[in-house]
Amino acid sequence: MAAGISANPSLYRALRRHVPPSRPRARGAASSAAADSQAFCLQLVRSRDYDGYVSSLLLPEEARRSSLALRAFNVELAQVKDSVSQKTIGLMRMQFWKTAVEEIYRDAPPKQPVSGELWRAVRKHELTKRWLLRIITEREKDLEDRAYRNLQELETYSENTQSSLIYLLLECLGLKNVHADHAASHIGKAQGIVTCLRATPYHSSRRRVYLPMDVCMLHGASQEDFIRGGREQSVRDVVYDVASQAHVHLEHARSFSNNVPTAANLAFVQTVVLEDYLQRVRRANFDVFHPSLKNRNPLVPLLMYLRSWKKTY
Repeated sequence: MAAGISANPSLYRALRRHVPPSRPRARGAASSAAADSQAFCLQLVRSRDYDGYVSSLLLPEEARRSSLALRAFNVELAQVKDSVSQKTIGLMRMQFWKTAVEEIYRDAPPKQPVSGELWRAVRKHELTKRWLLRIITEREKDLEDRAYRNLQELETYSENTQSSLIYLLLECLGLKNVHADHAASHIGKAQGIVTCLRATPYHSSRRRVYLPMDVCMLHGASQEDFIRGGREQSVRDVVYDVASQAHVHLEHARSFSNNVPTAANLAFVQTVVLEDYLQRVRRANFDVFHPSLKNRNPLVPLLMYLRSWKKTY
């Protein structure tokens, strides 16, 4: 899989071609199953979390496969909400993953591709079970399908999902550092907030609004304003406040940079994606429905590579 790709210009050429890295010939049924699981996770992440896919390829070889497993696990949980028509079904799928995690730590993973790869990552890096379970629990709460009551509630959700994932990525890199954890906490919160903003046009088209209600009320913007794709000042003011909070978390994360181990910077390379969106939404005068925000910036993978090469965030 991506194990043969190093952080060099060949990475960018591979990304442009969208050709998955080749994998070695399987040896026996067990090796074949492992290779299939590995390829499944890679394809799942590449199709559903492209930014996470790119950042995984930029990690050292010993952490790359585990990162893809963790991100595949995160994708599986994230898509439950949109893929089920009834909350009960969603709860059943979340229970499957809770049980799967417990079985993984008993060395008896379910015969499911992501579970198998996650088991391998847990064994290799001794990943903390609490972070995995916290992601599931928070995603389960999110099945309520309602707007966040306030910005703090969105931050809590982001901490429990996105930040927990980054803590696990740091463990894949063999790092346990309090300053790196503090930075990861703020980056995860920024990522959760930006994800909420980026998804607003999609959710609005499905008559759903998740932006914090307290910020909407402060500026007199109703859910209907977002559902109809409103671009008036009140809507822009909501976006400005929410985006500003994401920016604040990025700045807080960088305040720890002098004390964060250099190796940890590779787990934070997705800050490039967050910066790119915040800059573009600012240029669009905080119009979250602006056409310029619909397309991914094709230069982001290259910018992520450059950031990883500089080992900064």
